[in-house]
Amino acid sequence: MAGHNTKSNISFAGTFASSAFATCFAELCTIPLDTAKVRLQLQKKAVAGDALTLPKYKGMLGTVATIAREEGLASLWKGIVPGLHRQCLFGGVRIGMYEPVKAFYVGDNFVGDVPLSKKVLAALTTGALGITIANPTDLVKVRLQAEGKLPPGVPRRYSGALNAYSTILRQEGVGALWTGLGPNVARNAIINAAELASYDQVKETILKIPGFTDNVVTHLFSALGAGFFAVCIGSPVDVVKSRMMGDSSAYKNTLDCFVKTLKNDGPLAFYKGFIPNFGRLGSWNVIMFLTLEQAKKFVRSIESP
Repeated sequence: MAGHNTKSNISFAGTFASSAFATCFAELCTIPLDTAKVRLQLQKKAVAGDALTLPKYKGMLGTVATIAREEGLASLWKGIVPGLHRQCLFGGVRIGMYEPVKAFYVGDNFVGDVPLSKKVLAALTTGALGITIANPTDLVKVRLQAEGKLPPGVPRRYSGALNAYSTILRQEGVGALWTGLGPNVARNAIINAAELASYDQVKETILKIPGFTDNVVTHLFSALGAGFFAVCIGSPVDVVKSRMMGDSSAYKNTLDCFVKTLKNDGPLAFYKGFIPNFGRLGSWNVIMFLTLEQAKKFVRSIESP
């Protein structure tokens, strides 16, 4: 992804397929941590002295253990079907179009290292475009993940991903599938910029150090840096997105959700689930970028004459 040439040396179809495969594989491996993150973010602050509202989930491992114990191991993979739908669309677009959009912003005749500002702008653009297309899949994923153990006799809101899509369409209308689009675009554009631009920049910097080559070690360090920047920058909008998608009736709009969260739960609420979020995004980025580099290498070998 880094380098002096802003044009990809494999086809767009090859890049799209590589990106979709890498993001889906990373999603499959790390969705238990994502489920824990969503539960922690949706958990409201306990009222002092009220034993009934004491936090049910505590910490990443505690949340994973509680979900597995009360709902079964399979519940940790709640939302995997729409999650894979999301990654095929969002992952393919945001990563697949990154190099072409970056090349568009710097111009055809550009020579040298692409400025960081252009990398950030390209990643913001593809992140916003990708999630606008994939928002319905994200909504269904969050709603399935948000549903915990129910009392005996109480039916589940949705029986599965396809049922969730059809139920939302039937009961709430087409527009409801784009609930939370504002914070979702903000979150994913920002996180995409943090991930792709930082990965690109870190990799480019490492490759200038004597002894380093474009190999797995370089990809590993670059991916860890990308994950860290993504969580630090994107966590506040991630919390707002999860709360709006999990219970949209409680908030009028994105700003209302932000204000209510700040007022009721305090500023630290915006970093609720930070550890599981970093655990997920850090590991997600390592798995995704390592897989992506190998997938692109494989596609390149197929497309080479």
